[in-house]
Amino acid sequence: MRPNRLRELFAARQTALGGWCSINSPYAAELMGHSGFDAVVVDLQHGPLYLDAAVPMLQAISATGAMPMARCSANLFFEINKLLDAGAYGIVCPMIDTAEDARAFVSACRYPPAGTRSFGPTRGVLYGGDDYFKHANGTIVAYGMVETPQGLANLEAICAVEGLDGVFVGPSDLSLALGVSPTPRWRDSPLAETLAKILATTHAAGKMAGIFCVSVDFAVDMKRLGYDFVVLSNDAALLRGAAQQWVGALR
Repeated sequence: MRPNRLRELFAARQTALGGWCSINSPYAAELMGHSGFDAVVVDLQHGPLYLDAAVPMLQAISATGAMPMARCSANLFFEINKLLDAGAYGIVCPMIDTAEDARAFVSACRYPPAGTRSFGPTRGVLYGGDDYFKHANGTIVAYGMVETPQGLANLEAICAVEGLDGVFVGPSDLSLALGVSPTPRWRDSPLAETLAKILATTHAAGKMAGIFCVSVDFAVDMKRLGYDFVVLSNDAALLRGAAQQWVGALR
């Protein structure tokens, strides 16, 4: 089976760089895949796209050097199964608030006896290889998002769930959970201390820590801090930022 790039980099103690697709476009996904990222995530939670749009985007990423991943809209068994069957090599699941949430998420990602995923990897076999079923449980990565007061309170219990590969931080929702502006002020209290705590707790459990960053400075700081999977904004923000910069220069 094709190896998982995030697992390889984590084992080598190297940071994985991630791209993020919120634009409903296979072409945009393909462009992101050719931009040098180790993995590209198709966002079904906040991106204006659903399963029918996600499949061709995963196909487009699969034709590049980046590993295809997806963020599901919620902790939904059927959606997670469909995204994995469509060839996603990793799932980021929002709003993991309890160990029970984490166990349900992991179960949806793993074939029996480790979980309850149904067999039918239509594109998974095409991307992963003919021995997909034999190795899928140990290859696919499952990232649970901790971004609420309840999730923070249950962080250690969530990290202790067997089969959960990592914790992923959504800094805007995490900021709201801490009672501050959703525009992340990652160098200030209380967000700075919370990001460090999540990282330390995740690593103490032997798991990966990922984070979505809204700027290059934010991403550089999180890489230096030790986060294992650093996502640099999303396609829409990158497009808007480049357009504004060029228009501003010409004005």
